[in-house]
Amino acid sequence: MLDLKFVRENVELVRKALMNRGMEAPLDHLLELDRDRRTLQINLEEKRARHKQGNKEIGRRMRIGEEVESLRKEMSALSEEIKADEERMTRLEREIREILIRLPNIPHPSVPVGPDETYNREVRRWGSPRSFDFKPLPHWELGEQLGILDFQRGVKIAESRFTLLREEGALLERALINFMLDLHTQEHGYREVFPPILVNEESMFGTGQLPKLEKEMYRCRDDDLYLIPTAEVPVTNIHRDEILREEELPIYYCAYTPCFRREAGSYGRDIKGLIRQHQFNKVELVKFVHPDHSYEELESLTRDAEEVLRRLGLPYRVVALSTGDLSFAAAKCYDLEVWLPSYGEYKEISSCSNFTDFQARRANIRFRPKDGGKARFVHTLNGSGVAVGRTVAAILENYQQEDGSVVVPEALRPYMHGLEVIGP
Repeated sequence: MLDLKFVRENVELVRKALMNRGMEAPLDHLLELDRDRRTLQINLEEKRARHKQGNKEIGRRMRIGEEVESLRKEMSALSEEIKADEERMTRLEREIREILIRLPNIPHPSVPVGPDETYNREVRRWGSPRSFDFKPLPHWELGEQLGILDFQRGVKIAESRFTLLREEGALLERALINFMLDLHTQEHGYREVFPPILVNEESMFGTGQLPKLEKEMYRCRDDDLYLIPTAEVPVTNIHRDEILREEELPIYYCAYTPCFRREAGSYGRDIKGLIRQHQFNKVELVKFVHPDHSYEELESLTRDAEEVLRRLGLPYRVVALSTGDLSFAAAKCYDLEVWLPSYGEYKEISSCSNFTDFQARRANIRFRPKDGGKARFVHTLNGSGVAVGRTVAAILENYQQEDGSVVVPEALRPYMHGLEVIGP
């Protein structure tokens, strides 16, 4: 959430940021409401002071036997005015908040300006797409031939875009989760947590999923709980409504969780295979950092996610998202895109974002400077380290052999009981 004072003092900057994001918001109305609220606040404080002084005067007059009825009537009328002003103040503050919670974060100046993903900017590439001397199969066909992906039974058990993983497929999924967790905790300095996968509305609001993305979420019918779309939600909310010590920063967490998204409005997009599922696994990286260092932390977070793909030998590229492609809460984001032969292009496998103090304001996560002074909002970051199902797809497609088998990347073999090849 943006700071109202920041909006007030930088209205043209905010207006331009909204335009670059392809969004509109009633900023003029917001500022008018803010002016009314501040004027009302001054008047209200003056009336409260008069009311307090009047009550003291009533007490003084009563002690010396003077008449107080006229003053009592005046204070009673003033009390009604105060009550009406307080109710108006509540309405103004509610209306201001309703506008503020729908304003997106301000993109960093380095973010490419453009209305959609076609304006994203490639930053770097690693590895070269493999040249096949046979016609490679898409992972959904390959997985079914190997007997490790069962899409029909996934649909039977649940609905479309749910998949049953079998034998080496299930083992590969588990191996990737353990590999990623070990890499991030043992080499990158993250602390592992295993959070709830059902969260309340406050948690969803804190990270910016609510109210904007409510249609994307699975909500429990009889409870005010949501299935998480990403571990970012519960892990970021670990420190909701807390004041940390500056000495505790930075804090790095990683977490494996299943994730759930309705994918509303995405009909026809990536409907085959593992790319766009309603249920999928991810290892998520979350950081709480000092505001002075958050963009350095974004670079290191991105490198941590990249290292997963490097260890697995999967060609990828890093793309800086444009203003029109940024998520609601992000100030800057890099997408990692892995090469998928079936598409003949790179597909997103991780997003690494700096949210600055946007989520921290919504979730009220602050730190106390070590030299004293007023508590400040932390900066939060998160990135997939990485999406497991899409990594399974990338391994199947990039490591497939002409006989229909798939070579297991060396980094995963210790996690797969030494298995080197997944065969028909």
